[in-house]
Amino acid sequence: MDNTSNFVEIKKTKKIWAIGSIHSNLKSFNSIKKFILNNFEKTDKLIFLGNVIGLGNNSKETLSSVIDLRFKLMSKFQIKPESIVFLRGAQEEMFNKLLQLQLAPNPSEIIEWMFDHGVDQTIKSYGLSDDELKNIASTGTINISKWTSNLNQIIQKNPGHIEYFLNLKHAAYSHTKKILFVNRGVDTTRPLSAQNDCFWWGFQNFSTTQKPYKTFLRIVRGYESEHLNQSEISSNNIICTLFKQPLSNKSVICGIFAENGDILDLFENK
Repeated sequence: MDNTSNFVEIKKTKKIWAIGSIHSNLKSFNSIKKFILNNFEKTDKLIFLGNVIGLGNNSKETLSSVIDLRFKLMSKFQIKPESIVFLRGAQEEMFNKLLQLQLAPNPSEIIEWMFDHGVDQTIKSYGLSDDELKNIASTGTINISKWTSNLNQIIQKNPGHIEYFLNLKHAAYSHTKKILFVNRGVDTTRPLSAQNDCFWWGFQNFSTTQKPYKTFLRIVRGYESEHLNQSEISSNNIICTLFKQPLSNKSVICGIFAENGDILDLFENK
């Protein structure tokens, strides 16, 4: 995996596959995975739009299955690593911050907030106790450092996991600059290079965007925090959301897109 840039330019392809937030729904993802393995072609590209982990109780197993798909596609088609892109979602951002908890000025408050947003399930999938971390968070930097060091060692024992977390991208776009892929949103008043954390935390009123962002005629995202009704989604020609609220639903949505922004197919599994 390449971490030289936060952005990926997608070149020389007719089909770009994009997978919305999985949130550890292993069964649903494996169904999507099977379909991709049966229908992917050598010149295709694949983008995971973030939030592979979190909320569900199979974070570790889901990430292993995602990495397995990457290896199988690379082996089957002899494609380059950059043909498969992983974007950072809010769940990955929070988990990375968790691994640096000893640097936080208020670790106990941060833990409570993260656990309210599903990070506790990721911890438990790696075999650690969320209650233990709550207790450790108030005992000082040394104990927290020991805990995060232990978690890092556990992650490293799972092939490809540490590389995944170290090489997440902020966004991807076609070489035509007609279609942009993000986790949650962009600040349409700023260039890509000045987005800060809008990609995974979102931007106010982004869901109502009705005109192109720069040269991008289509923005594909993997998460939506609001309960938009279907008419609002379908009437928006700019944004394509590969996610359905509520969070309790078990569907994973996948889309296939052309370099010019056209939607070639949309499908989901439960």
